[in-house]
Amino acid sequence: MHLMSKALLATTLAALSAVPAVAQNVPVTFGTNWVAQAEHGGYYQAVADGTYAACGLDVKVLPGGPQVNNRALMLAGQVDFNMGGSTLDTINAVVEGLPIVTVAASFQKDPQVILTHPGVAASFADLAKLDKVLISDGGVTTFWAWMISAYGFKPEQREVYTFNAAPLIANKTWGMQGYLTSEPFFVEKEAGFKPDAWLIADAGYNAYSTIIETMADTVANRPEVVQCFVDGSAIGWYNFLYGDNAKAIELIKADNPDMSDEAIAYSIAALKEHGIVDSGDAETMGIGAMTDAHMDEFYASMVKAGVLPDGVDIRKGYTLQFVNKKTGMDLKPAN
Repeated sequence: MHLMSKALLATTLAALSAVPAVAQNVPVTFGTNWVAQAEHGGYYQAVADGTYAACGLDVKVLPGGPQVNNRALMLAGQVDFNMGGSTLDTINAVVEGLPIVTVAASFQKDPQVILTHPGVAASFADLAKLDKVLISDGGVTTFWAWMISAYGFKPEQREVYTFNAAPLIANKTWGMQGYLTSEPFFVEKEAGFKPDAWLIADAGYNAYSTIIETMADTVANRPEVVQCFVDGSAIGWYNFLYGDNAKAIELIKADNPDMSDEAIAYSIAALKEHGIVDSGDAETMGIGAMTDAHMDEFYASMVKAGVLPDGVDIRKGYTLQFVNKKTGMDLKPAN
């Protein structure tokens, strides 16, 4: 682990100065939702830079994967914080009676996209005319249900997505789900053409994504640890996106040797270009921002789409106690 430059250290310490004191070297485990990648860069950055350590935490990032359920480990007391998928998870935790609280939203936009062959559609609404759309089982009860409700997609358009791009490549009138930061890159590598990527967040699907979850007991009894982790993560994201991220990338590749520099660079560029992390409320309140109004709007859209029941007290699933403090915003370069 490298030492921060004097300037970065001073800025980080200043940003963390308002955080309640935490005993030094408090061990904290953060479980991610997939193998190490650029989409987790802010957390690796905060480890590499010593940002978490500056407010007293010794953070270990525990990568997820196809056979790993870090949320279950958190419920079992083996993980302190978990990277959730989106605010749909936040509300479902309330529906299911789980004592999980969302404390920050690292991504203001969900990176989910629909990929098509270039020039097939002129707008997101045009995608409803596709012959087939490859959607995973998980997507059917989330963003696909919203697409049916908001844009008139038909259930029979859905073809099962098995995380194989071959059907899309072979069929010019098909679409395929993917992540803005990865699938367009790999489809282009495999197919030799650059697919069009339609970001569902820009079409109105306004879920927060890559949320930070912890147990209600942690919020109640260790708020200083939560605040340190939330603030450290925000600062980590600013430094990863706008500063020297070389050491964070080294940590990502150490946890996932299959991740190439080219793929990481593509992901970072996509995160920045489309405002996945730093847009909307984050532009005025800092990375990790959440608002009641945003939550209410998303919940209403999910009720309308038949994804969630009406009458859920969604406030039980999240807290604004630790966000919206503009932490780390001074690290963002002026336009």
